[in-house]
Amino acid sequence: MRIGKINLKFLGNSGFLIENDKKIYIDPYNISENLPKADIILASHGHYDHCSLADIEKIVKKGTIIVVSADCQSKITRIEDVNMQIIELGDELNFEGIRIQAVPAYNPKKQFHPKSEGWMGYIIKFENIIIYHAGDTDKIPEMEKLTGYGKQGNEFIALLPVGGNYTMDASEAAEAASLIKPTLAIPMHYGAVAGSEKDADNFVKLCFEFGIKAIKLEKEI
Repeated sequence: MRIGKINLKFLGNSGFLIENDKKIYIDPYNISENLPKADIILASHGHYDHCSLADIEKIVKKGTIIVVSADCQSKITRIEDVNMQIIELGDELNFEGIRIQAVPAYNPKKQFHPKSEGWMGYIIKFENIIIYHAGDTDKIPEMEKLTGYGKQGNEFIALLPVGGNYTMDASEAAEAASLIKPTLAIPMHYGAVAGSEKDADNFVKLCFEFGIKAIKLEKEI
């Protein structure tokens, strides 16, 4: 999907590839062997479907920057000739004008992603495009801080989990979209570990009922 100078591809589960003059991957899992090598890889937390060593090894090259939460560190140290950056909530890194900020992602009432772990989603800021990858999360109060991004003349893209069980379900994700008001909402975290295509379709329908533009991206093969 083309958004200005950005090409956004859905890789399945919570995985995405963002392409401009850089190749930026987020949470690659069960990806193809034929994808381009990464300039930057972001992992939201250490669970196997978000920080997958086998998948990261498919796309690294010498000097690839890998941005991870601290619990991913032991996996990434096994990979040679990469630049691992540990990030904590609230941190913002800058890579040649691409700003990457870590924001909270957690389950308030479930044990899968406790707030105490400090796991994260990411805000990726380009010149006039902002992409929010929510990570594994339910609807949380911290999302209210994101509302302004869509009011500043930017394209504000929200990638939101919809599969339920470990994260928001489609209904809660649509409520989150209504809260943060992106210019475009895209469902993720379905079809692999939890959730189905039906959940993604339901999310899109519910977003439109809230007046939020949403689209389900087809998985890149």
